[in-house]
Amino acid sequence: MESFQPVPPSFNGVRSNMPYRKSRANVKSRLSAALLVLVVTVLAIPNAVAQQTATTIAPVPAPILTAQKIFLANGGADLISAEAFKKAGQIEEPYNSTYTGLRAWGHWQLVPAPESADLVLVVRFTAPIDSYSNGLPLSSSPQIELTIFDGKTHFPLWALTQPVNGAFRKNTWQKNYADGIAGLIGQLKSLTATAAP
Repeated sequence: MESFQPVPPSFNGVRSNMPYRKSRANVKSRLSAALLVLVVTVLAIPNAVAQQTATTIAPVPAPILTAQKIFLANGGADLISAEAFKKAGQIEEPYNSTYTGLRAWGHWQLVPAPESADLVLVVRFTAPIDSYSNGLPLSSSPQIELTIFDGKTHFPLWALTQPVNGAFRKNTWQKNYADGIAGLIGQLKSLTATAAP
């Protein structure tokens, strides 16, 4: 049974003289239409975001892709890491291992002075403490950091961080460290494999 509303509803503040019928079928159809619009909108959002993400990937800076000569600088290690390298008999790390990895890769020519380089790479090893117990350091996160600078402007272009798994045994540490260096070189390979602009 349909019912008539005594006062006509307003639409944007304008009253209508037409009778307004309120029925269950009318309410259900409006709710169904609203639900349909909501479902279509929710389903369309991930697709729109995925398309936007795929088209808004920032380019790798051109000097990284066009460089031919690089200079590797030794950024050293934090105090705790330097002591650990010294005890393990690994002198001038991560510089030596990174230099060896870059030379074996052969993508760039390593030059002896920064003035003649297209890029300057600074490699550093740190082990920031990531947890404490009773105010004392409990564990750290060893990592190799590499920052790439433009050889002409000296502006930083890119930074990479490669985690290195810790170890209690010397042999395990040396394997984990070698894996970390390989991972860092792998990141550089992926970075330079990007198509040039």
